[in-house]
Amino acid sequence: MRGLLAKRMKFHLFGAFLLSLGCATSYKFAVAEPRKQAYADFYRNYDPVKDFEAMKAAGVLECAQPK
Repeated sequence: MRGLLAKRMKFHLFGAFLLSLGCATSYKFAVAEPRKQAYADFYRNYDPVKDFEAMKAAGVLECAQPK
């Protein structure tokens, strides 16, 4: 029974490291990269002036009254 805690601790530490590395990698490719791509796709064709005019016409903005 001598050294059992140290032996088991090494095993669990190594397993926890691999599990956390796997979770971080899967989050990067399953969540972060698609999110970055979605933002890039949105802002590729985004026209802020057109969006401002639409919000102005709808009466959303207090500083710019609709005509």
